[in-house]
Amino acid sequence: MMRLRISSTIVVVFLMIQTGFLLFMYARRSSFMPQSEEKPSRVHILILSSWRSGSSFVGQLFSQHPDVFYLMEPAWHVWVTMYQNSAKVLHMAVRDLVRSVFKCDMSVFDAYMPWKRNLSDLFQWAVSRALCSAPACDSFQRTDITNEMACKTLCGKYPFSKVEEACKTYSHIVLKEVRFFDLTVLYPLLTDLSLNLKIIHLVRDPRAVAKSREQSVKALARDNGIVLSTNGTKVEDSKYKVLQEICSSHVQIYETATQKPPRFLKDRYLMIRFEDLVQDPLSEIRDMYTFADLRLTPRLESWIYNITHGQGPGKKREAFKITSRDAVNVSQAWRNILSFQKIKKVQEVCKGAINMLGYKLLDSEKEQKDLSLDLVLPRQRNQFSWSSFNPKN
Repeated sequence: MMRLRISSTIVVVFLMIQTGFLLFMYARRSSFMPQSEEKPSRVHILILSSWRSGSSFVGQLFSQHPDVFYLMEPAWHVWVTMYQNSAKVLHMAVRDLVRSVFKCDMSVFDAYMPWKRNLSDLFQWAVSRALCSAPACDSFQRTDITNEMACKTLCGKYPFSKVEEACKTYSHIVLKEVRFFDLTVLYPLLTDLSLNLKIIHLVRDPRAVAKSREQSVKALARDNGIVLSTNGTKVEDSKYKVLQEICSSHVQIYETATQKPPRFLKDRYLMIRFEDLVQDPLSEIRDMYTFADLRLTPRLESWIYNITHGQGPGKKREAFKITSRDAVNVSQAWRNILSFQKIKKVQEVCKGAINMLGYKLLDSEKEQKDLSLDLVLPRQRNQFSWSSFNPKN
């Protein structure tokens, strides 16, 4: 009997070692992504940002491209349905939904929208040109620059099945999300050989974000509660606690991607600052398109110029609308609107992010009002140091 127990123990240990070895080999295979593996034919782009950082604008730069299937914040449905949980707890559900959408499997929405639904049941569906043109809707062509209001009028009653049908006809799938606070959560997607995922990390000066958030207090109250884990209670960010969490997440994402990152992130992460984008739109957009394997068309180039050099909107504006305006002036508006006391408060909770992302701290109200003082420091384009990699990463 003793001999049998010992033998059984040895077998169990052997199986455990064998399983561990197989998992180790799979992880290495996924992490290094050998050249012999064929990349998927589709390109998957995740625009990773936070609320009020210009991400809706950047999303439109991709949405209007005729090769792109775009959705704005599909994980909104996860947060609305499971609002009593924290952002950290919801990370896995958000990631699973994003994975399914990248694979054009829209059955994932059954858990969040169980009723018979139309296109109009999808969050911010009308900002997606792909859902306003064939085959999702017959009213527009793929090469058209679509209008949100016209799309809502003409396309809203098309069946939800058109989302999946349309998705499968595009070479590029682009999702914009503000509900990831940790880059490592995305590693399973980055090592998934069925995906060809690239990440555009959009950041904005936290002081400008604070000013913009003040104008959208009600729209952000539920999301604030999830970020602060208030068990479903809506909250106002009067003490900038949410902004502090957002700033910490940007630091975490940027540090993870640039300071000895895993090899599978090589050539798959691009950080964009909103201020650089509005200062030199076409140059920055060309960089993003090149990164995403897209080409800038003459029609898109003309449209981009118009929306970044138009007249400013009136004071009353909905929280998530994209309008034609002078984008440079918009990016600097916080310096004339926020009190210096509020600016100091933001700098206290976001000092690390301000420094790391390349912005200059203000020391006085005089500096704040001196618009000739550029607070956006030159950006270092070389973000990676591959020679310093640990081969085990």
